[in-house]
Amino acid sequence: MLSFMQSYFCNNSMQSIPLKCSAETIFSPPMSIFICKYGTSDGKVVSREFEAADPAGLRRHLEEEGYFVFDVRKRPFRLPLGKRIRRRRVKTRSLLLFNMELLVLIKAGMPMLQILDTILEKQDEDALFVALRQLRDDVKGGDALSTALERHTQVFPSLYIASIRSGERTGELPVTIQRYIQYLKKVDEIRKKLVSALFYPCILVVVSFLAIGLLMFYVIPVFSQIFADAGSRLPLLTQLLISFTSALRSYSPALLLLAIAVAVIFRSWTSSDKGRHAVDRLKLKLPYVGDVLREYSLASFSRTLANLLGSGIPIIVSLRMSIGTLNNVYMEKRLFEAAREIEEGRRLSSAFERTGVMPALAVRMLAVGESTGAMEEMLANISAYLEEAIDEKLHFITSAIEPAIMIVMGLIIGTIIIAMYLPIFQLAGTVG
Repeated sequence: MLSFMQSYFCNNSMQSIPLKCSAETIFSPPMSIFICKYGTSDGKVVSREFEAADPAGLRRHLEEEGYFVFDVRKRPFRLPLGKRIRRRRVKTRSLLLFNMELLVLIKAGMPMLQILDTILEKQDEDALFVALRQLRDDVKGGDALSTALERHTQVFPSLYIASIRSGERTGELPVTIQRYIQYLKKVDEIRKKLVSALFYPCILVVVSFLAIGLLMFYVIPVFSQIFADAGSRLPLLTQLLISFTSALRSYSPALLLLAIAVAVIFRSWTSSDKGRHAVDRLKLKLPYVGDVLREYSLASFSRTLANLLGSGIPIIVSLRMSIGTLNNVYMEKRLFEAAREIEEGRRLSSAFERTGVMPALAVRMLAVGESTGAMEEMLANISAYLEEAIDEKLHFITSAIEPAIMIVMGLIIGTIIIAMYLPIFQLAGTVG
């Protein structure tokens, strides 16, 4: 580990302190920068950049130091001004189709090398095709499928790799793949429901802002010039609107630069552990929306944990891997503390209850699952319960937010139109 860290600091361009590098470091293979997400012994979930020759070696060194590694991926190339080109991961749909074909061919009794050749024959040349071609070469060289997959953590999810490894060890690879297929279908179904529920409100907001922008930056200046040429006294509402529009047009470049600066500062702050923790905690406190975000994360966590336990992965390892699917630093920290308590001998339901992030009904269901020995089934039931709760809340939110957006935007646009037509009505009354 010492030579690894020495290599890291010697090759890290951000490190200004000069260190003496050994000959072994100088003549080591080309180094790449990897983004590693890992859990520490005090319950923190940290995301940091390391420089190493390969992801497998980085993962091994960190695990030897006592860290639990959630994910290791190669950092994408960064362009100036913060733009990035991300390395393409396998899409959920592509991974689902691949596993369905893999399952059918395994059940047909074909050897793994022949299976990969068959799938590659009809696979489009995308990120999955490139990875499968390298997998085929590794398997041909004598590696197991899970060992070959470990070399492509930047393409395949770590949960998938762990499931395949467990299936190979237990000799139930078809069952494991079938379970993972069901998991992918369910996760994709939840994601589609969330996207479809938010799609129409987002369209309403975008169209409304475009309409208001058109009125503010084009229509109102035209009317303002007409009123100025007429020389008539304008109503107070019209004067206020014209003054506001003039100020907005005059200061729009400065406001745009200010918005960009605030966005950059906010993004930099949220990239830090403290900022991300504060923002993720604030999300959960949002009225109604916070409940949806919490239940969405917990539903994904419960289903992932059920899938890993069903694949034969030990409870502690399954817990720590499932925590990485929450996508909320605050919840990750709380559940990572629960995982440490479980490792020390506390019951699963009791440890989760102490976190305060899981609903009381879900905790009681976990307690029943522990007492009956049906933990996998109960976790799946918890996930189904949370998904139904999400559906109800999304239906309520979309039913309430759509008319609310239309009413608010209608009032704004109506006020603008009335303010512009008041002088015309006043002039017509004077002429009459």
